[in-house]
Amino acid sequence: MSAAPARVVLVGPAHPYKGGGARHTTELAHRLHGLGHPTAVESWRAQYPSALYPGVQTVEAPEGEPYPGTRRGLAWYRPDGWWRTGRRLAREADLVVLTLFSPVQVPAYLGILAGLRSARSRPPRTVALCHNVLPHERRAVDVSLVRALLRRVDGVLTHSPEQASLAEGLRPAGADRPAVAEMPPHLPDTGGAAAPPPGERRHLLFLGIVRPYKGVDVLLRALAAGAPADVTLTVAGEFWGGTGEAAALAERLGIADRVRLRDGYVPAEELPGLYASADAVVLPYRTATASQNVWLAHEHGLPVIATRAGTLAGHVREGVDGLLCEPGDVDGLARTLREFYAPGEPERLRAGVRPVDAEPYWREYTGRLLEA
Repeated sequence: MSAAPARVVLVGPAHPYKGGGARHTTELAHRLHGLGHPTAVESWRAQYPSALYPGVQTVEAPEGEPYPGTRRGLAWYRPDGWWRTGRRLAREADLVVLTLFSPVQVPAYLGILAGLRSARSRPPRTVALCHNVLPHERRAVDVSLVRALLRRVDGVLTHSPEQASLAEGLRPAGADRPAVAEMPPHLPDTGGAAAPPPGERRHLLFLGIVRPYKGVDVLLRALAAGAPADVTLTVAGEFWGGTGEAAALAERLGIADRVRLRDGYVPAEELPGLYASADAVVLPYRTATASQNVWLAHEHGLPVIATRAGTLAGHVREGVDGLLCEPGDVDGLARTLREFYAPGEPERLRAGVRPVDAEPYWREYTGRLLEA
């Protein structure tokens, strides 16, 4: 399919939805169009019930260049619209890509697949593009839903060999093996890095949605156990369930005066200031699939302290532009924080930071997708 132009439809979030998922869908559409493939995006006017996503789902200002061929007609509460969309795509597409972030999307995707296959003409090829095959914090029904989806699509693309193995276990016997392509950079447009003041800030930054698998509790315990007493921390992002648990832990550990909990989505224009205030970004994840946070920190000139969870370690040149430790290890992270603040070490690691070159990643990614 990659040899000749294919009419591609991406089904997934786009602006005004926020975050990496919407940026990825949009950037992928631009890239495919640039390769000569007529591309459209089928996005949502209502993706999740508010009860299942307690944060703010949309933003007013786009975090990158919107894709002009975007429709926003899907709604979680309109199953008839799912089927009709599938019927239409059967006429309009050669390849339909269903971007999977959460099992909550699966019923809509099954409705689209039913509409595709109800058409009299030969249906287009279908690929599930799995950002997460299964959630980090999963329920029993999640496995059943994702299995139902992966058994009905022609191909699957994942972002790591581990995710591919998980997907393969949910596919029917004899099905094509899931393809693997590393998640390419799709960073928000922040207006560029802010010039940091000279010297050390004695300050660390965690940025992103705060959920148990992200390990913020491990970071707080490590800060109390290992970082120099004058080092402070900002945790910025939407707290899943509020800041109460993290605030109480910081209080018990005796570091409440060293920790700022900034609850709420961080707009792109505020990121340069946050990065400029810190010596490093810390990513204490217990588990991970694919993350943009290492690249985003490097784009703003910051070294990264991360665990070896998922693909994080592959983005950090240990001892050059960051330091690594094992997931879930409080003592290990505490030692790493002490190593980072050895005399001259923050400045040495900062000097090793280079922005990522996105082009090779995207060439590989679009090729794998079109072949999946």
